[in-house]
Amino acid sequence: MNINFKKEKISLVAFIVLIVLYVCILFASFLSPYEKNYSNRKLSYAPPSVIYTITPEGKFSKPYTYNLIREFNPKTLSTDFREDRTKRHYVKFFSDGFEYKLFGVFKTKKHFITTDNGGELHLLGCDINGRDNFSRLLYGGRISLTIGFLALFISFPIGLIYGGISGYFGGMIDNVLMRIAEAVMSIPTFYLLIILAAILPSNMTSSERFALITVILAFIGWAGFSRVVRGMVLSIKNEDYIKAAKSIGQSNLKIILKHILPQTSSYVIIAIALSIPGFILAESGLSFLGLGIQQPDASWGNMLKEAQEFYNILYRPWLLTPGFLIFIAVLSYNIIGDTIRDVLDPKSEIGR
Repeated sequence: MNINFKKEKISLVAFIVLIVLYVCILFASFLSPYEKNYSNRKLSYAPPSVIYTITPEGKFSKPYTYNLIREFNPKTLSTDFREDRTKRHYVKFFSDGFEYKLFGVFKTKKHFITTDNGGELHLLGCDINGRDNFSRLLYGGRISLTIGFLALFISFPIGLIYGGISGYFGGMIDNVLMRIAEAVMSIPTFYLLIILAAILPSNMTSSERFALITVILAFIGWAGFSRVVRGMVLSIKNEDYIKAAKSIGQSNLKIILKHILPQTSSYVIIAIALSIPGFILAESGLSFLGLGIQQPDASWGNMLKEAQEFYNILYRPWLLTPGFLIFIAVLSYNIIGDTIRDVLDPKSEIGR
């Protein structure tokens, strides 16, 4: 497969965006100013910190910020924040963060961006519990952006082998296997996820929920894929090289795995690229409804849940950032999937 990204500028941008997202979640502990469990209740719904490079006297300075003080406004009967301008807190890069114990020895962990002692730096504000949104976005992305791959590792091998066996043997085996696949496809996907997620034990950890949701998504996703593979195998099995393989005594399993399924690789690659956004949206939807990843663990879906209130949308727009990242990730995958389809199946462009 040879994709010329220079000619496909939009695809190149989408590819770079995905690379940036995955690099950020890979190095989340380094890029985030705080750990995922950090919380300061005094900064509930605090707005993003403002970083200054010019002093009030008009002179250039190292980047600095002010801490925020929470106050009650008797006129609006709401909680407001004001900057404590009595002390500047300078922004530091590649500085030492917190200490942790490893094999009885205290070591210092590096952070890409922090402030000096006593300073608070919240690039995207805080949530209702005073947790740093920027740090939680990085840690939450590990769940939201990886669940699609984990589900694919389960569903696609099942669908590939299942469809290959069904199409190769045909007859009664084909009829039985396809009726089972159609029964699975007839299950309303989202409602099934809601029901299964709702009946999960309340004492399950988020890691266990994550694993179970992944298995559920994979169980639902293989059937439609297997039907398409089955159709491709029906046409491939009549080729001369398949008949030649049978004539020299190769086993059916070897013929399926070595000669037939590799011929479906183009469709498999396209299907993978176009299926990942669906898994991302499914996890985000479940977490948004409170049936997926549970607090205090973060995912983009349960972080976006705080933005469902109309007041937060108007006056705390930084809470919409998880939704924006979901949109960007899904759009990038769809653009890349379309590009791969055009390259591997040029005939698909004729009808456009």
